[in-house]
Amino acid sequence: QLQLVESGGGLVQPGGSLRLSCAPSGFTLDYRAIGWFRQAPGMEREGVSCISSSTGTTNYGDSVKGRVTISRDNAKNTVYLQMNSLKPEDTAVYYCAAVPWDGGIICPLRGSLYDYWGQGTQVTVSS
Repeated sequence: QLQLVESGGGLVQPGGSLRLSCAPSGFTLDYRAIGWFRQAPGMEREGVSCISSSTGTTNYGDSVKGRVTISRDNAKNTVYLQMNSLKPEDTAVYYCAAVPWDGGIICPLRGSLYDYWGQGTQVTVSS
């Protein structure tokens, strides 16, 4: 069964950091784009970042640029999302998703293009 498993969420104070992990199960990262998305209550889903596993090229949403870094460890079959300088408005459920991607063009931040999704991990930024 193909699935994605997120981990690393939690409660953090404003200005703090968290690292989220996304580990595919049943498939490898080869020739895929892995994206991170988030959804806060009453809000639309938002693309946070994505990475092409083949080329390492990345893409970031405007609201997180400069504060977030996405990376991949192909040996561990895991994608990471390092989030720094967190703000209360970053509070949301964070999901990772995957789609076949040859890496020739920058990965998309449109969730409707992704095939497989994880169950999500809650990130709460509050003092």
